[in-house]
Amino acid sequence: KMIKALEKAGDPLFADYAKADRRAADTMRMARKGGHYPLLSRGDINLYSLFVERAYRLVKPGGMVGLLTPSGIASDLSASAFFRKVATGGHLKALYDFENRRTRHGQEPFFPDVDSRFKFAAMIASPARTFEAAQCGFFLQSTGERANPDQCFPIAATDFARVNPNTGTAPIFRTARDMALTTAIYARCPVLVDRSGGEPVAAWPVKYATMFHMTNDSHLFRTRAELEGKEGAWPIGGNRWQSPSGEWVPLYVGRMIHQFDHRAASVTVNEENLHNAALSGEITAAMKADPTFTPEPQFWIQSTGNTSSRPTIAFRDIARATDARTCIAALLPHRAAGNTAPLIIGELNGPEQACFLANLNAVILDYVTRQKAQSTHLNWYIVEQLPILASAAYDRAFGAKTAAEIVRESVLELTYTAHDMAPFARDMGHVDEAGEVLPPFVWDEDRRLALRARLDALYFILYDVFDPASPEQSRDDVRYIYSTFPIVEREEQARWGRYRSRDLCLAWINALIAGQPDAAVEG
Repeated sequence: KMIKALEKAGDPLFADYAKADRRAADTMRMARKGGHYPLLSRGDINLYSLFVERAYRLVKPGGMVGLLTPSGIASDLSASAFFRKVATGGHLKALYDFENRRTRHGQEPFFPDVDSRFKFAAMIASPARTFEAAQCGFFLQSTGERANPDQCFPIAATDFARVNPNTGTAPIFRTARDMALTTAIYARCPVLVDRSGGEPVAAWPVKYATMFHMTNDSHLFRTRAELEGKEGAWPIGGNRWQSPSGEWVPLYVGRMIHQFDHRAASVTVNEENLHNAALSGEITAAMKADPTFTPEPQFWIQSTGNTSSRPTIAFRDIARATDARTCIAALLPHRAAGNTAPLIIGELNGPEQACFLANLNAVILDYVTRQKAQSTHLNWYIVEQLPILASAAYDRAFGAKTAAEIVRESVLELTYTAHDMAPFARDMGHVDEAGEVLPPFVWDEDRRLALRARLDALYFILYDVFDPASPEQSRDDVRYIYSTFPIVEREEQARWGRYRSRDLCLAWINALIAGQPDAAVEG
């Protein structure tokens, strides 16, 4: 809109913009059609990547190239064709990933004029020579940390291919223990969608969808004031509006959801904040205890066939490996969601949705996700390469119940806390003798903590992280994995004086291994 306004006003700044736009287009065309950059001229081109590929092609076959570049050379999807060839082909000698900040050592950033969060990497590779393994380190803050075997360790070409089979990009192993735990999981579990062969192989029949783009589709959105004024609409309950032109439903965005919770936050708008006017509005446990309560969105959108009332899994696109949790998913009552809440759709029935959702929100899967999320977005190419349990894993029995039964009853109670999720409850068979959907479950923080701890314990067992043949080592691994969620630990220590979710999970592991899925576990 601003650019169009400049053009309409005849502002000279528009001519400068048009010139820069043409120059960028010409540069991309030369890079893509010149034949010199076949691997790194894809997608949004960053000039540094062209220098990388040029250097790699200029060196003699048995030579070595050492370059200091942004860390995206090893992690970005646009660089994956190049890095896959280097890493999975065994041509990578070393990859040292650095943070610009050096807070661990009380020193100024490497580059004081650059954002301290910026990451760069020293990559050493050869076009023809091969190496048994690449020496790698991630999130380093000094060159001296390369001598620490827990921070810098060898990664074989097969491990690059196993952990990221579709892209071959580098995972983020902060420690050697992270590498050992993660690669062991990938050795046992399939990825959600394996595209490394001729045909994609999917562990579950699902696909990715973004229903509405918050910028490109903004003309379809209405605020409350616009509904009342422009559309002549009136509220009909359940946060929906009716107008002469049809029904309007709330538009979900990522900030509104959390794990097993489609009522995590409302959206408040601060018009004075030009960079990010939409902020999260606090919602209390007391508010969620009211099953009629629904969060306030920023926008509503007219209901169509594309926004059917069938419950759908959504996950947060905005996600960092340093957040309290990274992989965050919930069931929405319909499909009206913006691009910050992408949907996972497919021909899954209610019980199957419950298993898939529980897997996404499990601590163990989140731990693996944090080894792979290298930016602020949990892109679909990352999700596709997560190790997801196949449906057959849920046939395992724990006493009188199968894993599938434990998951279904837990996810139903965690999700069905409001009337707008009644269709999911019906899909799960939560009805009375007359076929009417039973009332929602009461929102109870302690009860939810216990249910989630049982689910996390179950997934530690199903992923074989907990091995009954080696209980002491397994429990130590579980404790270590929980320690990689420091924000959760600090919050629970402040609230309860202990890491309660971890302790409950460890207790539930023992109960499940003993065949007692309904044990009375205190804590």
